[in-house]
Amino acid sequence: MSALHLIHHGDVAELRLDNPAKLNAFTAEMLGAVEPHCAEIERDPGIRAVVISAEDSKAFCAGADIVAWGELEPWEFARHWVREGHRIFDRLARLGKPTVAALAGHAFGGGLEFAATADIRIMAPHATLALPEAAVGIVPGWSGTQRLIRLLGEPVVKEMALFGRRISAERAHACGFVAEISDDPRTRAMELAQGLAGRSSCSVEVAKYMVHAAAGEDRNAMIEALGAGMIGQTADRTEGVTAFREKRKPNFPGK
Repeated sequence: MSALHLIHHGDVAELRLDNPAKLNAFTAEMLGAVEPHCAEIERDPGIRAVVISAEDSKAFCAGADIVAWGELEPWEFARHWVREGHRIFDRLARLGKPTVAALAGHAFGGGLEFAATADIRIMAPHATLALPEAAVGIVPGWSGTQRLIRLLGEPVVKEMALFGRRISAERAHACGFVAEISDDPRTRAMELAQGLAGRSSCSVEVAKYMVHAAAGEDRNAMIEALGAGMIGQTADRTEGVTAFREKRKPNFPGK
């Protein structure tokens, strides 16, 4: 039975795709499991980093399971499958914890969009990237023409989405989409994730917010989150909350 597992390895959580019979293609159940797992990751202060991986080495993820969306009416397909999938992937991309994707196999369509949510990616030498949606009469729907433009660039995304070209690990690395090429991407991803244990989790989280704000990844929320973090440390905030509870006029110290 297909699933998306959240596995704890001390201070590293592993989000693992498990649908090997269909090359880890996303089912509706797997897609629906992403947000609850994200909520658990965010709530657990013991989790310092997340590794995104897959059970089958032949394919990291072949995309969205056609059986899951093939019979949907156009409105259902657009409103639920595409819009909800986009929102769910955005949730993963905006985790406060750093994420590393281990691409031990090919990442196509929704699988490539899933990998794009990670902060960095480690890729096997034989793995390739592709956006094959046009071959089955659809278009990328989970940020393939949006987030991937920022990460890979317009010309490369056009090659994949319009002309159906596959991108090799070497080229993905040259484009900056892949941080490293490794014969064992999962082990390398775990090493990188575990290496964060000696770093300030607060500094890492705030740095991620700052980079996302600069890159346009949920910029408004990132800016307001940073502002809220700053004001939350002030004596003015403490006085304002205290005065509200005591039903009196606040006397802000301005510090």
